[in-house]
Amino acid sequence: MPLLLVRGNGRAPGWPAYLGAVGLGAVALALASLWTSGAWATGIGAAVTTLSGLIAERLQPQRATGAGRDGAHATGGAGGLLRTPSGRIPSLRRVDRPELAGAHPADGHPADGSRIPGAPPAYIRRDVEPQLREALGRAGFVLLVGESTAGKSRLAHEVARGLFPRHAFVRPLSRAALAEALRVAARRRRSVLWLDDLEDFLGAGGLTAAMLAGLSAGRPGRRVVLATMRTQEFRRFDAREESRLTGSDRDAWRTQRDVLQQAVVVRLARHWSVPERRRALAHREDPRIGAALRAGERFGIAEVLAAGPELLATWQDAWAPGANPRGAAVVAAAVDCRRAGLRRPVSREWLRELHVPYLTARGGGDLQPEPFDAAMDWACTAAYATSGLLIGNYTQGYAAFDYLLNAPGLAPVPDHLWQALIGRVTAAETYDIGLQAHQDGRPRRAAEALSRARLNGVAGADFLLAITVGDAGRPRRAAAELAGITRRREDRLGPRHPDTLAARHQLAYFTGEAGNPHAAAARFATLAADAAAVLGADHPDTLAARHQLAYFTGQAGARAEAARQLGRLLADRLRVHGPEHPQVLATRRSLIWYGAGDPARREQELTELLADAERTLGPDDPHTLAVRSSRAALAARAGRTAEAVTAWESLVADRTRVMGSDHPHTVYARLEWARALAAARPEEARALLRRTLGEAAALLEHGHRHLRLGRELLAALAPADQA
Repeated sequence: MPLLLVRGNGRAPGWPAYLGAVGLGAVALALASLWTSGAWATGIGAAVTTLSGLIAERLQPQRATGAGRDGAHATGGAGGLLRTPSGRIPSLRRVDRPELAGAHPADGHPADGSRIPGAPPAYIRRDVEPQLREALGRAGFVLLVGESTAGKSRLAHEVARGLFPRHAFVRPLSRAALAEALRVAARRRRSVLWLDDLEDFLGAGGLTAAMLAGLSAGRPGRRVVLATMRTQEFRRFDAREESRLTGSDRDAWRTQRDVLQQAVVVRLARHWSVPERRRALAHREDPRIGAALRAGERFGIAEVLAAGPELLATWQDAWAPGANPRGAAVVAAAVDCRRAGLRRPVSREWLRELHVPYLTARGGGDLQPEPFDAAMDWACTAAYATSGLLIGNYTQGYAAFDYLLNAPGLAPVPDHLWQALIGRVTAAETYDIGLQAHQDGRPRRAAEALSRARLNGVAGADFLLAITVGDAGRPRRAAAELAGITRRREDRLGPRHPDTLAARHQLAYFTGEAGNPHAAAARFATLAADAAAVLGADHPDTLAARHQLAYFTGQAGARAEAARQLGRLLADRLRVHGPEHPQVLATRRSLIWYGAGDPARREQELTELLADAERTLGPDDPHTLAVRSSRAALAARAGRTAEAVTAWESLVADRTRVMGSDHPHTVYARLEWARALAAARPEEARALLRRTLGEAAALLEHGHRHLRLGRELLAALAPADQA
């Protein structure tokens, strides 16, 4: 009879695959100390070894047949809550293992006889613990932010158990269980709603600010929402996303951003401080902590305990011919499923299909790939008794170990993965994937996903779809749809409601993109005044409206006035945000472009801006690529043709890699590359223009400015006998 791989969380297996090293009796004792929810109780196919029928029967997770104290039945589906074997919601003092709260199992050498094998290492007090305690004492919603394997869940678990031992521990194991979790938490006199990996509970059908307000009302400390979130996910709702090149998707994630704005945020560093390492020395007899301390300061102690660096190296090394290249491709597919916005595990059959293009791109058969079953076994094998590269089982599906999601040097999610997912996921999931595709600069794939979401009635999909359609190269259609959305919001909410202001912003933007900058500037002038009155002069949406007002003022021909407005805006943004904020960089670029003065000085300013953008945002950020576009344009205007050709060619390659060949920004870069080529290599320029126009005509709406530019350039290059 198979032994179930019992899991105390949605990410990491609770127990290792080194059973022979510690003995079956010890494993039985350790497993008996864990609960599972009904969600994991169905994972009968996940055999990792065999035991006698008697032991296996004793370890089988129990299912409640009636109602617990909260009146809710134990859940057997994927949307369950964490419960005791009797079906009850546990109190925090009974949640005595951090894995049950979402903590990664620790890198485990077999323990000495003084401890239960597999027991977590001693908790080491973190420097931010007093700050977390203070926040939990006064706030109804606290969010602990840090990188993967920084120790967020362990810290939160230890502090919460100390502060709220008698509180009900309400932990939904998926977004589908969130509504039930909220009901259970609200009915309890004292409860902690535990949202490990908060990003999994945001999006269509997810957490809203109104839900939080209803739960946390009342005396502080009675009902608490305690959440964790990876730094990279948190940044999606911070300045970076407000600073998109066009600013057109600033409000698409308003509901999710508003949730985060309700939280008291406590940040946990990945690297351990000198005092933290000193406190860890008191526990160096634990071989796991001793090994983490010996790893030096390159990694955080919690990071080493979770075997994150080792797992990443294992994945990277597996691509070698004859190693585990198919397994590496399977992991790559699972990683990109998560990066594309899919929050749930994926099935074995999905991975069987999704991994093939990754393997082919690396060399296919030349890599001597192993069979698929062997690849899955390798990917799921726990490393150092912590976690495998893939987490899960046949019944529940598989997810990539979250440490891998932000590995340095990951390529953008490939188009084939976007396409495959959109055809497979549920309607609600298409919204999440569409939003992620839009934020990743893949508007056509985003539009495809969001069309499905809107067709199935997902709330908010119509608004985001209209924005995405415009960003994909159809601004007139976007403006028409946004005009209807704006009218409906004005009728229902009033002209100055924040949601109406968001719709008015997008309508004004795409009005200008459709070829009417004067009307866009007029709309933004009114919008900026209304936003300042409702939201405040320093609110990001007010500053964004002022930026677009200046931009379209310049597009309408009043460059000096645009520069004047941008100068004032830059001063305000520096005061509000500081010099390294992405919106400050965006304003600097626009001011350089519309400003007057010595061309050499403007180019020097762009060079300095590019260095700042690469340092703060990275080389592939849309802002960084936009600065490179401005530099290439100024080189062409100065007559440095060879330099301009090289700059545009390089930008085309990078925009194609990051955004795809069908993005309007990529199309524009190709047209400017052809313009630069025209002087020295007219035939090559003519061929590039014809190819670009042929492809763009199917992507962009009739009369789009890029199509007009391309045709004008091609006409200027016509042979003499056709002129």
